[in-house]
Amino acid sequence: MTQFKRLPRHIGIIPDGNRRWAQSNGLSKEEGYGHGIEPGFLLYRECINLGIKEMTFYGFTQDNTKRPSVQTLAFQKACVDSVMQLTKEDANLLVIGNTGTPLFPKELLPFTNRVTFGNGLMNVNFLVNYGWDWDLSHSLKAEKDSFTAGIASSDISRMDLIIRWGGRRRLSGFLPVQSIYADFYVIDEMWPEFKIQHLYDALDWYQNQDITLGG
Repeated sequence: MTQFKRLPRHIGIIPDGNRRWAQSNGLSKEEGYGHGIEPGFLLYRECINLGIKEMTFYGFTQDNTKRPSVQTLAFQKACVDSVMQLTKEDANLLVIGNTGTPLFPKELLPFTNRVTFGNGLMNVNFLVNYGWDWDLSHSLKAEKDSFTAGIASSDISRMDLIIRWGGRRRLSGFLPVQSIYADFYVIDEMWPEFKIQHLYDALDWYQNQDITLGG
């Protein structure tokens, strides 16, 4: 195993490019989402091996639901299938998103409070039907001195590293509070083209960044 002098505690994942990958491979756009499930588990298991403590996966946003209904149904199903598969792993699972609309899959309601599966080796967060404005305006009971007090995602810690596939250089509303000091690494390949080397390239880059947290 490659040795790193410094690893992030919490990695955020933006798995973009599913639709573009599908089109480039002669598939319909909605077929790309299902091909994004297995890469997530390859990545998760490698992060477990490395000792990463927390990961957050960007499932779908409230803005994404403006897409054609066949695509919406496809990425909803991909999120449900991913979460159900994760219940068989060693994870402390939390699903965060607006449950007050029909666009939040009802199958995921039991996981809107953190649930431990197996040996609970890592906190894993899924953002499902998530909106940054919904998050920031939501009110929860929290300690007043908490980093994330008063927001819907208050149980998710600050991210150290965000990795985005698909070549886009933007956060797309991804946890605006927790991403405030995160280093941001972009991979040009589409998410279904995931390789373990992508992770190692990101971690190699990260360990050489100057972490000041504004100081």
